[in-house]
Parts: sequence; C-alpha cells; structure tokens
Amino acid sequence: MQKTKFSTKYMTTIAMFCAISYIAVFIGKLVPNIAGFLSYDPKDAIVVIAGFILGPAASAVIALIVSFIEMISISATGPYGFLMNFISTCAFALPAAWYYKRSHTQKGAMIGLGIGVLFMALCMVLWNYIVTPGYMGVERAEVAAMLVPIFLPFNLVK
Repeated sequence: MQKTKFSTKYMTTIAMFCAISYIAVFIGKLVPNIAGFLSYDPKDAIVVIAGFILGPAASAVIALIVSFIEMISISATGPYGFLMNFISTCAFALPAAWYYKRSHTQKGAMIGLGIGVLFMALCMVLWNYIVTPGYMGVERAEVAAMLVPIFLPFNLVK
C-alpha cells in the first residue's frame, strides 16, 4: 500500500500548525498598527517553520486557511486584508521553504529566510501599490508616496 501525501498524520500536522499560527495572530494584535492598517504578523514565522518541515506547499495551505479564518473571525480589513495577508505570508514562507528544501542545512535555512524577507518586501511594495488605493479609497499617487518611506521599511522589518 502506497502512502499518500494527504495522510492523517500530514493533515493533522497541517491543522496543528494552523492552530498555532492563529494563536500567533492574537499575539500580533498586541503590537500597534503602523499607518492605521499595517500590522506585525508573527504567524509568518510559524508558517515558514511548517514549510521547513513539510515543504513549501504546506506553507501555502496554512497561509490560506489561517488568513481566511482570521478574515472571518477577528480581522477588520475584510477581503483586502485576507488577500494581502495571504500574499505576504506566501511571499515570505514559500521562497524560504523552497530554498531550504534544496539546501537542507542551517546555512540554507538562513539564506532561505533572507530570500524570503527580500522577496516579501519587494512583492508587498507592488501589491500595496495595486490594492491599497481600493482599500483606503485614496489616489494611487498618495499610495506611491508611501511605498518607500512606509511600506518598504515596514515589510523589511516585519
């Protein structure tokens, strides 16, 4: 009998990482928002650890599930927040987990995390430029003026 990727153990592990990630969301709520809607999200660390253990696909699944549950339970940002939350987490965790999968060493983990941080910061500058005007109801030029002084440093530090 061949083992499938979606074994009971695998799905249970995904569910446990989802639960831990959701709890981490509450911890992130203790940190004040920046610019009214940018928030620190410690769940990303949990999602990337899951990706290191289970692979990049698991990171995407966990990010999707937790972002959705957060949207329907405690988030005030609705579908915009869900979209940005999911993209941000995936932009960080997937490249990090992918690199670590190829170079399964401590150095590989550190390089993967660095790649994830850079990819997420650049990716979120683009997505903030695209999505934020609709979310905030402001002109794109206003958002463009915030990209380098607010969005880029926030995502590099986050």
